Amino acid sequence: MKSKKILKIITGVIIFLTLPSVLFFGFVYFKYNEDLPHGIQGKEADALAYKMLEALDYDAYKSTNTIEWTFKRRHHYKWEKAENTCDVYWKEYKVSLNLNDASQHKAYVHSFKVDGGLANKLIEKAVKYFNNDSFWLVAPYKVFDKGTERRLVNYNNKKSLLVTYTSGGSTPGDSYLWLLDDTGKPTAFKMWVSILPIDGLEASWNDWTTTESGAQLPTFHKLFVLGLEINHIKGVE
Repeated sequence: MKSKKILKIITGVIIFLTLPSVLFFGFVYFKYNEDLPHGIQGKEADALAYKMLEALDYDAYKSTNTIEWTFKRRHHYKWEKAENTCDVYWKEYKVSLNLNDASQHKAYVHSFKVDGGLANKLIEKAVKYFNNDSFWLVAPYKVFDKGTERRLVNYNNKKSLLVTYTSGGSTPGDSYLWLLDDTGKPTAFKMWVSILPIDGLEASWNDWTTTESGAQLPTFHKLFVLGLEINHIKGVE
């Protein structure tokens, strides 16, 4: 009888803790979940993508050789874009990534180089951090990356740009619908990504800063009830 009572108490606690979360997820899912919209590939879609790049001064971004930033006050980056290398810092770790040649990656703990299994784990983590955190910084400039597909979508009676990444990064197959103002500058995108359980969630892209090089980069994203802060941004030629 005593064991049954304990089991009953444990079951009650689990239900008490999980039921609100389940109900909240159900509410959010049915309110925000959207099917991936259909769009048309071709010249019109590409023209809208070029309009977005022009609104962001893509030439200034291309001429930016070094970009530094901190993502969510946790990960700091110094990306030598011209050389395609990046130093990734978090906690007591540093990983130097060579984005052209993975065999040249190096990992450090408290400034001491490490090898073997520990190095491999740190490098794998740094690559994932870089793929995610750099995307939140420069995603608009990646709409013509190798493996991308662009489609023109009429979303809420306005021309929008659907970009699908068929290869590359950590999660190939993800799609993003860019919502643009009249000049073509992004104000938000909606996401159909494998890492999120709800399709079509929207994140803002309207808190911009202009770096020394002229590149325009975001400083903050609002994602549902979360805020993604990007600070210490520097961009130089």
